Amino acid sequence: MKRKNWLATLALSFLLSSIVIYYIHFSIFHDSYFIFKYLVAQLGFLPLSTLLVTLVLNQLMGKRDKNVRMQKLNMVIGAFYSDVGTDLLQVFAAFDHESEQFGQELRMNSSWKSTDFDRVKKQLLEIKLDVKTDKSHLVDLKSFLTTKRSHLLRMMENPNLLEHESFSNLLLAVFHLTEELDRRVDLSKLPASDYAHLRGDIKRVYVILIAQWLDYMQHLHKSYPYLFSLAIRTNPFNPEASVEVIE
Repeated sequence: MKRKNWLATLALSFLLSSIVIYYIHFSIFHDSYFIFKYLVAQLGFLPLSTLLVTLVLNQLMGKRDKNVRMQKLNMVIGAFYSDVGTDLLQVFAAFDHESEQFGQELRMNSSWKSTDFDRVKKQLLEIKLDVKTDKSHLVDLKSFLTTKRSHLLRMMENPNLLEHESFSNLLLAVFHLTEELDRRVDLSKLPASDYAHLRGDIKRVYVILIAQWLDYMQHLHKSYPYLFSLAIRTNPFNPEASVEVIE
């Protein structure tokens, strides 16, 4: 209510100011024709001015706000890979018999360009990831994901995730896999059909996780070279990667 009263007062002040200025002009020059001509001209320009403000300026401001939100979301994605995603990729790579071959393509370096990232993303769409489940791996995966459940839930509460559908899908897929594993008491005594079901859940997460990781690495390569340097030194697909800087 206070805001509406404030806006009404402001609008009335502007209107009265215009009337006073026109009155002063008429009192000095006694030229009502000029005032009328000028008023009509200004009214004719008003729709064009409104168009410029609403379409051009609002779009520019909206784009700026979106960029700010995306920067914040990329920080959330970075926190996800730092705490969960990178370790999860290493676990899944142990499930994937073809990871060593495809992993060669994922061993990026500082000389990569946008075309290199696009090439690998295209290959990811074409490759058939061969995910095999091992009972001991499933137990380790369950233990790892259940310890990260609260972290995943906090991320899913972030309203900025609505701006990033692919990352939202990744979190939902990871959380679903966590629930599937957590609700099974003994992962060593499951029917073959259930292991096949879990392989499907793992593969879903694995594919989205790699795709989102590539997008995030491309973002770091473009905007934060020092973070990209650390990321390639901890690349989960490069067994020779070392966090220590070696000349």
